Amino acid sequence: MRIKYAPGPCLLDLKVSEGTVQVSVWDTDLTLPAACPADPGRVGRHGLEIIMAVCQSFEVRRQPVGKRVRAAIVLADGPGGDPAGRLL
Repeated sequence: MRIKYAPGPCLLDLKVSEGTVQVSVWDTDLTLPAACPADPGRVGRHGLEIIMAVCQSFEVRRQPVGKRVRAAIVLADGPGGDPAGRLL
């Protein structure tokens, strides 16, 4: 696996709880993510903008080594109104 932005080890934790997917990523890079200013001519580097547009919550915290980024994304209801992922 190729890791583009983190220079060392990283951890990914996914948890489904109360209709959301909670995503937590830890890495050793000290650089905190920042959304780029709007620029219709920019190609790429839109990931954080997209995450912030679709997530219910978003936070970044420094850790003793590196940082932890957390986002919670609401699971969409199915066409019949049932919560996504629920078996009938």
